[in-house]
Amino acid sequence: RTLTPEEGAKLEKDTTVLSNFKQQKLESDAQKNWDLFYKRNSTNFFKDRHWTTREFEELKGCRQTEAQKLVLLEAGCGVGNCVFPLLEEDLNIFVYACDFSPRAVEYVKENPLYSAERCKTFQCDLTKEDLLQTIPPDSVDVATLIFVLSAIHPDKMHLAVENIYKVLKPGGCLLFRDYGLYDHAMLRFKSGNKLGDHFYVRQDGTRSFFFSEEHLAQLFTSAGYETLVNEYVRRETVNKKEGLCVPRVFLQSKFKKPKNGA
Repeated sequence: RTLTPEEGAKLEKDTTVLSNFKQQKLESDAQKNWDLFYKRNSTNFFKDRHWTTREFEELKGCRQTEAQKLVLLEAGCGVGNCVFPLLEEDLNIFVYACDFSPRAVEYVKENPLYSAERCKTFQCDLTKEDLLQTIPPDSVDVATLIFVLSAIHPDKMHLAVENIYKVLKPGGCLLFRDYGLYDHAMLRFKSGNKLGDHFYVRQDGTRSFFFSEEHLAQLFTSAGYETLVNEYVRRETVNKKEGLCVPRVFLQSKFKKPKNGA
């Protein structure tokens, strides 16, 4: 979106970046900070994502036959806000669900809708631990990365993207949604929260990156994916109580592992 002169001036002025020492501490404490986030918020912070099948028809339409069992990977599943609506809606689906936070994984397993026959949930740092230890190679029809990659340090994002590539079937899709450049959340950060270009830290130590179309396309194509869709989605969040209407910018994309992709 186009910034107002005030917004542009605010971003231009914000040049102070946290010291290397503080940044390294945030990186080493990343898992602890997400675990504390889930300890504070339990399963109440995010709403169930009933919109995923509406926004991503691949979750329904990528079967070759109606009887085909769909194998899905949700990378960064949190407490299951996407997993459980899908399992309820589609009885012929098997979901691998992993998250960085051991506490989040436990919340998924404690959910009454959790069934080990239909879902395998496990803790995983996508930038370090090989998904092939849990998931067979070339076996996943669809993977999702929904508001996950932005929490990973930009220098390590390619490791997560390459890790998922290995378990996707040739012809399989990765569905992506995350924060876009100049989203309202980016403009709300105060001076002293900046880690780098488009990269910020919240009060609780969790971090957030804001993607441009070009940056995201480069990240995925250099890992071997083909770009099917890569575009900004603009929404408005209305807070009637406070009389606010804020512009939201997300990046919504679909990437494909080529049929000859090894």
